[in-house]
Amino acid sequence: MILCSEEQIREYTEKGWWGKETIVDLFLKNAEKTPDEIAVADPPNRAKLTVGEPLRLTYAEMRQTVDRLAAGFLELGIKMDDIVMVQLPNIVELACVYLALARIGAVASPLPVQYRTHELRHTMKLTEPKALVTTANFGGFNFVEMVRGLQPEFPSLKIIIGIGNDLPEGVVPFQDLVSLSRSEKTLENYLAGINLTANDVFTICWTSGTEADPKGVPRSHNHWISIANVLVEGCEMDPGCNILNPFPFINMASIGGMFVPWLLTGGKFVLHHPLDLQVFLGQIQAERINYTVVPPALLNMLLQNPAILKSVDISSVKSIGSGAAPLSPWMVREYQEKYGIYVINIFGSNEGISLVSGPKDFPNPDERAQYFPRWGVPGFTWKVRMGNQMLTKLVDPKTKKVITEKGVPGEMCIKGPAVFAGYYKRPDLTKKAFDDEGYFNTGDLFAIEGEGDNLNRYLFCGRSKDLIIRGGMNISPEELEYLIIEHPKVAEVAVVGYPDEKLGERICAVVVPAKGETVTLEEIIEFLRKKDIAVYKLPEKIKIVEGLPRNPVGKVLKRELRDAVKDDY
Repeated sequence: MILCSEEQIREYTEKGWWGKETIVDLFLKNAEKTPDEIAVADPPNRAKLTVGEPLRLTYAEMRQTVDRLAAGFLELGIKMDDIVMVQLPNIVELACVYLALARIGAVASPLPVQYRTHELRHTMKLTEPKALVTTANFGGFNFVEMVRGLQPEFPSLKIIIGIGNDLPEGVVPFQDLVSLSRSEKTLENYLAGINLTANDVFTICWTSGTEADPKGVPRSHNHWISIANVLVEGCEMDPGCNILNPFPFINMASIGGMFVPWLLTGGKFVLHHPLDLQVFLGQIQAERINYTVVPPALLNMLLQNPAILKSVDISSVKSIGSGAAPLSPWMVREYQEKYGIYVINIFGSNEGISLVSGPKDFPNPDERAQYFPRWGVPGFTWKVRMGNQMLTKLVDPKTKKVITEKGVPGEMCIKGPAVFAGYYKRPDLTKKAFDDEGYFNTGDLFAIEGEGDNLNRYLFCGRSKDLIIRGGMNISPEELEYLIIEHPKVAEVAVVGYPDEKLGERICAVVVPAKGETVTLEEIIEFLRKKDIAVYKLPEKIKIVEGLPRNPVGKVLKRELRDAVKDDY
C-alpha cells in the first residue's frame, strides 16, 4: 500500500532523504550484529497489569519470535496490505507484532487501550481490518470480549488473536503463533513473491485533532525512519542507546520517538506504562537507561523533591525528551547543570514531526526550554540534518499571508520527508489540511523570535483554537503557562478563556498546586506582575484542581477545561 505520490517519492529519494531500508531491515541488521544482547524488556510489574510474567528477549530470540509470528499470520490468511488492528498495552508482544506485520507487508493500526466500542466502531468502519490482536486482560478489562461483541457488525474482521488464558472459542491464542515451529520455507517463499518497499505503509495511527472522530494517519517506513533520525540526532542518542518508553506505544511519541530510534541505534528497548514512578525510576537504574521521555510536570516535581532523585542512580541518562506543555527554563537548566542531563524540547504531532530543540543547536538550556529552531527557512543552517530538509513557514490564520516579522503569532505550516501524505480515506480532511504548496497546516501558533537581524527561532504560542481574545487583544495561553509554571507553589497549569459579554473572553488559570501547597489568584497575579507583563494578560479567575485532564498521549484536554470553567462562571 503506497499512498505517497510518485513525484514526492522521486524527489525525496533523489535528495537522499528517503532510502530503501524498511523497519524490518533495521531490526534484522541489529539481530545479525548483536544476537545475544537484550533487545526488548517488559515492565517488571507486568503481572500486576496484564496477562503473563515479564519477558526479556535477546535479538536472536526476538527474531525467532517475529519470524514465527509472521509465518503464523500468513497461515491465518493475513498478507500484504491487509490491515491488522492492535490494541495492547506496552508489553514485548506489541513490539513483536509490529515487526511481524512489517515483515509480511501487512499494515498495523494501533489503538489506545482507552478506546472502547464507540471509537472501535469508527476506526473499524474506516479501515475494514482483517484481524485484531488484543488481550483478555489489562487493568481488569477484557478487550477480547469487547472485540468479539463487535465482530458481527464488521464482516471484514475474520480473525481475533488474543493474549491470555481460557480464550473463547474462535479466538486464536497468541501463544500458539509464537510457540509452534513452522517451516522456514513458508515465510521465505512468501517474501520472495512480494515487492515490499520502504514507501509502503507501515502503520495507520489515530489522532483526535479538532474533529469529532479519530482520524487515520498512514505512515510509510520512510516516514517513520525520517522522524526517528530527527530524534536520534536531536536527542543525542548514541549507538547502543538503551531507551525506556513510558508513553502509549501507539503513535508519534513512542513509535517515531523511541521504537524506530531503538532500531536505528541498536541498543535495548525497555517498556513501561501506565506510569508508576517507583517502577519507572527502578527501570532507569536497573536497565542503565540512556534516553527516555518525561512530562514537564513530573520533571519539575522530581527537582522539587531531591530526595527522590538521590534514592536512584540516574547517571546513565544522557538526555530526556519532553514537551506537550511549557518547559521551565529553571527545570531544563537544573537537569543540565546538576545532573549532566539534556532535557530536549520536542514539538510534533501524528501528522508530522515539527521541531526539536537539541543541545547541538541550542546549547543554552534556557533557550532550549523556550524556543524551537526555525527549520527550512533560507539563511539559516542547522547541525541536525532534518533542519535543512523540513520546510516551515508561519501564515496569518485568516488571510493566509506569510508572516516574516518578529513577534506576530501565525499558524505553523510544515513540509518535508517526515510529514504524512494525507488522512486515510478522508480526502475532504486532507484537502483542508494542506495548502496549495503542499504544506501541512498544523493548527499551532508560533511567533518568530531572535536577536537583532538573526530571527532564527520560533516561540510556541498555542493552538489556534486555544487562543484567548480578550477585548480584541490576542493572548497566548502558553505564554502565561511558561511564566506561571515557574511559581514554586505550582505543579501544573493550563490557561483557558471563558466567555464574557463585555470583553468576549476573560482568562482563567487552572492550577494543580505543588504537594502540600495552596495557591491563590492574588499570588499568581503578584508573581506575574514581577515579570512585568501587560496588564491585559493577567488571569481574572483561578480554578484549583487535583489533576489536568489529558488524552492517551498526555496532552492537556483544554476543551474539557474550557467547558468546566464556563460552567463555573
